[in-house]
Amino acid sequence: MPFARARRRRRTITYLWILALGILIISLIYWEQTALLYIIATLGVTALLVVVAAADLHGSERAPGELSPPNDAAAIGSGITSTFGSQQIGRSGKRRG
Repeated sequence: MPFARARRRRRTITYLWILALGILIISLIYWEQTALLYIIATLGVTALLVVVAAADLHGSERAPGELSPPNDAAAIGSGITSTFGSQQIGRSGKRRG
């Protein structure tokens, strides 16, 4: 069961970090150290933005050369009747309408 032990160890470390940061924030609020609280909050938001920017949230769904599927959301949102797909393309590549 080394996997369960490693997972429990990581969870314990995470809880210790949460506890330590909670004590730090509460003590800074108690001693009214707002300048330090602003700095910590700014660094926290910046770190979150960097993590989100570095995350590849959409890249795993598509192959490198594959195009995105056609989107007709603009016609749906504005109430315009969609013309997408109403014209058929024959084998010669020319549109028939």
